[in-house]
Amino acid sequence: MEITKPQGLKGEMRAKYYCDDPDEVGEFDVLFLGKEKKPVKLTSFRVNKNMVIIALEGVNTVEEARKLAGKFIYIDREDVELEENVWFIKDLIGLDVIDADSGEKYGVVEEILQNAPTDVYSVRTREGKQLLFPSIPEVLLDININERKILIRPLKGLFE
Repeated sequence: MEITKPQGLKGEMRAKYYCDDPDEVGEFDVLFLGKEKKPVKLTSFRVNKNMVIIALEGVNTVEEARKLAGKFIYIDREDVELEENVWFIKDLIGLDVIDADSGEKYGVVEEILQNAPTDVYSVRTREGKQLLFPSIPEVLLDININERKILIRPLKGLFE
């Protein structure tokens, strides 16, 4: 999550979330703040439209909350059990995207866009061109984190 600004006068903060289900973040006892990954305790958490409202132990004023704007809050990935065929976005960034039929390498995953009904993968080619493909079973055939590759079968005209 990224803290964006204070919410109210008692130290609560608005934050953008970068996960499929923000409610799951509220279930963690300890989170980590900033690049230094300082352990922090969540004292309140609620989802509000497309953001979350949080309170951290020791942050009790709007001034203290304002100082945290722009900082990120992390979870310890060891505290998370992912379901089968579910990955952290961070683990997908940098994977090679390969054509399942020809073996051609299209490029590497640069970003996962999550503002559509399905995730959209942004791939950067060697030539610097951006390719986009949806995370649908007809296109995205396999993700192999260990081999650092994603196999796809683009629909006709997808990259034209």
